Order: sequence, then C-alpha cells, then structure tokens
Amino acid sequence: MQISVQHSEKRVLVALGGNLPSSVGPPRATLGCALANLRSLTNTVMRKSKYFVTPCFPAGYGPDYVNAAVEFNFSGESHALLQILHDIEALFGRARESRWSGRVLDLDLLAFGDAVAPDMDGYSKWRDKPLAQQMEQAPQELILPHPRMQDRAFVLGPLMDIAPDWRHPVSGRTVREMFVSLPAGDREALQPISQP
Repeated sequence: MQISVQHSEKRVLVALGGNLPSSVGPPRATLGCALANLRSLTNTVMRKSKYFVTPCFPAGYGPDYVNAAVEFNFSGESHALLQILHDIEALFGRARESRWSGRVLDLDLLAFGDAVAPDMDGYSKWRDKPLAQQMEQAPQELILPHPRMQDRAFVLGPLMDIAPDWRHPVSGRTVREMFVSLPAGDREALQPISQP
C-alpha cells in the first residue's frame, strides 16, 4: 500500500549524486542536465548547492561521487515528485540492479515539508535498520524524511550550502547540528569542485 503525502506548496530537499558517466558525459555534466530537467518538470525556482566530490559509500563500492543538493517549493503530492525524480534518473540511464552500486544518477527525496511517512513507526524502522540490512533491503514505500540523511556527510555537506537551518521533523536537529556532529574525517572528505 502506498501512502501519498498531499500538501500545497511544500519545501522540498533533494540530494543528487552520480559516479559513472552517462550519455551526456561525466557525473558533473549529468547532474547539470538532471537539474535542468528537474527545474523544467517542476516549474520551480531552485536553490542549488555547490558540487562536491565525495568518497564512494560504502568504501570500495566504486569511484568517487559528485554530489549536490537542491531546495525548492512543490505544490503536488510527494509520490508525484518521487515519480518525476525516478523518470529523470531513467532518462539518464539509471538502472536499479543492486543496492548502493555505482550509478549514473541518483536523485533522493530527502524531505517533503514536515512529512513523516509512511508514519512514525515505518520511518523509525528504516532509520534504525542495521547497515548490513540496509545494504540488502530497499523500502517498498516512500520513507520521509530520508531515514539516513543525518548519517551522511555527502548529503549534509551540500545541504549546508542551501538549508543549514532546516530542521529535521523527527529529531528536531538542524542541518548544521547534524553536520557538525558527524565524524571530522567524514566532513573533511567533502571536496567542493568548480561548476561545469
């Protein structure tokens, strides 16, 4: 069963990443084209972070990633936006063959307003899942906010550029608070790069 979180004009956070070339070129070029598609399909004005080179997670799973984040307002349903993200991934050749494998493009819906979906229990189940299980299992429903965003420098670093004061609807912590609580090595591994 899918639960749609319907709102009018919600603040949305989306993470972007890729570590393999697509038909348009290397990951930086792919992210730029994906952003243009997202802007067009959502008809929104976006705040975009710098691009960062980040180590592949988990370590050893492939080449380094290029990551970024965007913030915008969206007036449709959460599942409609998720479908737009998946359609853009497919446009650039994203294949969902295995968890956490290299990819040409990854667009993750991090937050949709203050929505917690499918509910607090469902969110907590995925947030607290051990790493070994996370690597093998993918949720069959939309989980909001992203259950592991607070653990990932490659998500929080770009968000520091555009939404440092955004407050997590479950933990109550800001992006800034979550970012500074990460291990120093994770934060230092983020390397900003020039735009394409």
